[in-house]
Amino acid sequence: MEKQSGRVNLSVFQKAKKGNYYCGDSYFYRETEDAFLCALADGLGSGEMARESSQAVMDVIEENPVLSIEALVKKCNEVLVGKRGVVLGILRIDFKNRTYSYSSIGNIGVITVDPDGKRNRNIPLAGYLAGYPRSLRVSHGDIKEGMIFLMFSDGVSDRRLSSKLTQAKTVGQITEVYKGLYGQNRDDDTTLIAIEYN
Repeated sequence: MEKQSGRVNLSVFQKAKKGNYYCGDSYFYRETEDAFLCALADGLGSGEMARESSQAVMDVIEENPVLSIEALVKKCNEVLVGKRGVVLGILRIDFKNRTYSYSSIGNIGVITVDPDGKRNRNIPLAGYLAGYPRSLRVSHGDIKEGMIFLMFSDGVSDRRLSSKLTQAKTVGQITEVYKGLYGQNRDDDTTLIAIEYN
């Protein structure tokens, strides 16, 4: 799946765990005049119940795209009462202020790659969302033209997201190369989202 319009290019590779029909990962993105928002959730376990939880969280984000990351996570947490938990990553790019912010709970990885190739891997907060209060950490930075963000669920080993892979010319090539190299051996639901700010 690829989006190539507006100020953000995006490409997604997603596959269910081997032998499963339902992928337990869900994602959502939206670009407006002012901002770009992208979220990725991985329902705990796999299959239909994992999908139900991760999709419930995406529905909340889709209905409230202008809320701060902190407020979004709080709302997502509320909708998970009585459901299976999720791990969650949210990225927002603010076009007016030329900044980005993201938060990651559990094993949703976020890597930023500067235009000069400098990589920065965030360390997610441990744990998951399951309806009870929890602390949150939001990282902030200035956005540069040509900057790339990689968001991925735990089906993607970050060792496989080598600098060679991120040197691909487009976000579409990043996900294509990943799919070609690693798309077949899936011990877990796998989602890789490559985002480029232009």
